[in-house]
Amino acid sequence: MTNYIIALFLGLFFGFLLNKAGLTKYHKIVNVFRLTDLSVLKFMMSGLVVAMIGLYALRDLGLITFPNIPATYVVGNILGGVVFGIGMALTGY
Repeated sequence: MTNYIIALFLGLFFGFLLNKAGLTKYHKIVNVFRLTDLSVLKFMMSGLVVAMIGLYALRDLGLITFPNIPATYVVGNILGGVVFGIGMALTGY
């Protein structure tokens, strides 16, 4: 139960940071698709890098272990990404 509470707190904190940075505004999201404002992508990439560093540090300290990841289906992932991207672009349009 503690893990769920921690995850909820971290998710709320990340959402709060997104909102305070103004990255939930319509024009910011649209400008990402227009490739004129990449601040949303920079913020998300920063979050991913911080999470990656934290996870690998916890693994090196022996506090967590990474699960075995099965092989991926590359064609399905690419097709799903294309369909999702087209849907996002059409919805934003």
